[in-house]
Amino acid sequence: MANDQEKLQESQDLMVSAIAQSMVVYGVTPSVGRIYGVLYFSDEPLTLDQITEQVAMSKASVSNGIRELIDTEMVTKVWKKGERKDHFIAEKDFMKNFLNYFVKMIRLERSIITKAVEQAELAIKEVATESKEESIKQDANRDLELIADTKDYLDWMMRLANHFESREIFERIPKKK
Repeated sequence: MANDQEKLQESQDLMVSAIAQSMVVYGVTPSVGRIYGVLYFSDEPLTLDQITEQVAMSKASVSNGIRELIDTEMVTKVWKKGERKDHFIAEKDFMKNFLNYFVKMIRLERSIITKAVEQAELAIKEVATESKEESIKQDANRDLELIADTKDYLDWMMRLANHFESREIFERIPKKK
C-alpha cells in the first residue's frame, strides 16, 4: 500500500515539475508554477503554511506567488468555515487558464502599444506634412504606414481576445469531450 502511495506521489511530483517548467513559457517563474501544481493536485483548499511546507519556499515567496496566480485567475482565495486563515484552490481547467492568461496579455500589449501610437502618430503626421526635407517626409509617411499596420494588428488581437473571452473560439476549434 505504501508503495502505491509513493508511486502516486512520485507521479504527482513529476506532473508538478512539468507544470512548473511549462509555465516558464508564459513568463511565470518555476516556483510560482510549483505553487500552482501543488494546488492543482490538492483535493481541498490549502493554507499558505501548507503550501509553503510542500514547495519548500519562504512564506513571503509563496504569498507573492499566490498573489500572482490570483491575478491571472489560476488560483482563488476561499473561505473555510471555522478557520481564520485564508485557503486557496487552483482552477483545474487548463483551457480556461490559457484563455484568461492570453486575454490578459493581449489587453496589456494593446494598452502599451496604443499609448505609444497615440503619442507618436501626431508627431509623425506633423513631420509628414510640414517637413521641408523630402526624405524626412518619406520616412514619416513610411512610419505612418507601419502605424496603420500596427492598428490593424491591434484590432485583430482584440477580436481574438473577444473570441477567447466569449468562448466563441470553441465554435471554430472545438474542445474534445
